[in-house]
This record gives sequence, C-alpha cells and structure tokens, in this order.
Amino acid sequence: MAENTVQKTNGSTAVVATETEATREPERFVTPPVDIYETAEGLTVVADLPGADPSAVDVNVEDSVLTLKAVVPEADESEAAYVEFRLASYFRQFTLGEKIDQERINAEYKNGVLTLLLPFAEKAKPRRITVKAA
Repeated sequence: MAENTVQKTNGSTAVVATETEATREPERFVTPPVDIYETAEGLTVVADLPGADPSAVDVNVEDSVLTLKAVVPEADESEAAYVEFRLASYFRQFTLGEKIDQERINAEYKNGVLTLLLPFAEKAKPRRITVKAA
C-alpha cells in the first residue's frame, strides 16, 4: 500500500501521492457472479452486473476467450457525510471450447443482469442415429 504525504501550502492542505501510487490505474474491477445453464441447444450464462451503464457493457470473443466487461459510472458523493460502499466495474473471462459456435453468441442486458446465449456448434450437438433393419 502506498503512503500519502501531507504538505501545507499557504494555509491550505494538499495531499501529494507518492511515486508508486501515481502509476496505478484508479479504476478497480470485481468478478461478477455468474450462473451457467446447459441445454440441448447450448449454454446460457447469466451474470449479475448491478449499476453498470447499459451502453458500457462490453462482450467480446477473441482467440476463444469470452470477455465480459462493464463500467459502472462513479456515484456523486459530494453530499455524503460518510461513504463505506462503492460499486466497481466488472471484468470476467471464460475460455470457450470447440463445442461453442462463437459466431452466433447473443447477449442481452436488462435490469442489471447480462444474459448470454452460447449455442453449440452443429457438429457438437448430440443426434440420434436411426438404425435400419436389414
């Protein structure tokens, strides 16, 4: 943990960050909780992202890695006497196997919940083979 130093300048107090703290990124991420359901058609991933701005929810797939990222806008704390809890932005990644058709992934964000539909690729779906009597 970096230490802050306090300097007095012309009667006003200023907080000066140490060199280590100045290089840190101010944004923090938390891992959102998810539920994953499997059906015959594919996987459904339900992620809780409370407080996230719908326009700042980002879902992408690159090199078979599914990335969920959502930015939570900073709350106005100017009138708060004491703040003990702050929402943070969200970040989570999953590695996708060959069974998932990455081109057909769908996402919907509603009321703080992100729902992803990850359909199985056609070759990965189970199928019944009819046996013919000879």
